[in-house]
Amino acid sequence: MAELTLGAIGKEQSIAVDINARGQMVGIIEDEDGHQRAVLYDGRPIELGTLGGSDAFTKGINAAGDVIGTAQNARGYWRAFVVRHGQAMQDLGTLGGNSSYGAALNDRGQTVGYADTSDGYYRAFLKDGEQEQQDLGTLGGKISYAAGINNQGAVVGTAALADGYRRAFLYQSGSMQDLGTLGGRASSATGINDKGVVVGASETPERRWHAFVWEQGKMQDLGALIGYGDSFATAINNAGHVVGSIRIGDERRSFVYRDGKMTVHPGGHGLYLVNAINSNELVIGARSVGKKFTASTMISSQPAVETHGGQDLLGLIAVVLTGAVGVVFYRRRYRGIAIPGYSG
Repeated sequence: MAELTLGAIGKEQSIAVDINARGQMVGIIEDEDGHQRAVLYDGRPIELGTLGGSDAFTKGINAAGDVIGTAQNARGYWRAFVVRHGQAMQDLGTLGGNSSYGAALNDRGQTVGYADTSDGYYRAFLKDGEQEQQDLGTLGGKISYAAGINNQGAVVGTAALADGYRRAFLYQSGSMQDLGTLGGRASSATGINDKGVVVGASETPERRWHAFVWEQGKMQDLGALIGYGDSFATAINNAGHVVGSIRIGDERRSFVYRDGKMTVHPGGHGLYLVNAINSNELVIGARSVGKKFTASTMISSQPAVETHGGQDLLGLIAVVLTGAVGVVFYRRRYRGIAIPGYSG
């Protein structure tokens, strides 16, 4: 495991969010007052600025070095943005409301996220080039959130049913598909690779949350392979390697599922926040040392460290798929995506 340079100094915290095969990296720096800065590391740290407000954060980077994220405008509203490599920050607009949040982009430059409508409900959007945002709809309810997009333009995320429960969805060819659950009431998709394999988390009949992999209509329970705690898959690469987090009470662990094998890294011996995995097998996120986050990475094939006796207790933090409060930037990044039936 290695710490990454994002430009944080002194008591500032940093999180690595995503990295491409060229080694260009995006992340977040937070100062002591809780203000966030969106950062691109391209041979050196480059702060991307805002849309006129005080704060911004990144969410992803594509092969060309284009960056997606969210920034405050001069009126204080959060707006999804894209920074095409070497260009200025561009506001991606909304679906009629005041706010929007950028979630992911692909190598074709298509961007996804969620934006509020004129009636105040968040909807998943897809934006292609200079076209207006496209509202991807819901699964019968009023709310949806896009979380990932692959290079074929297939989008995944979470959408409400008519009864208010939320489900993982796959949107392609103009249609939104409910991916189901692992027997519980709700699920959420967080990533998709170019082969159409989807990852996320689902409630089980026992009201636990388990990481899953969905492929060709079948949902595999990765949480069952772990065997304990609540687990959440956060990303998948084109080789089908899945990364995510496990929560056991106050302890946070990270996992890597690759080539049919599950590896769990005990608290303090792996990443505390797990955000992405790239084609070079780098797992991206942050360590937690002394209640301070530091941008870090590890190789996906890193073996688990043997521990003897006790747990490595770490501070409470919001899980990836909830809107619960951990630190300020983590709360803001996942604002609005709490799942019914689960409390962080």
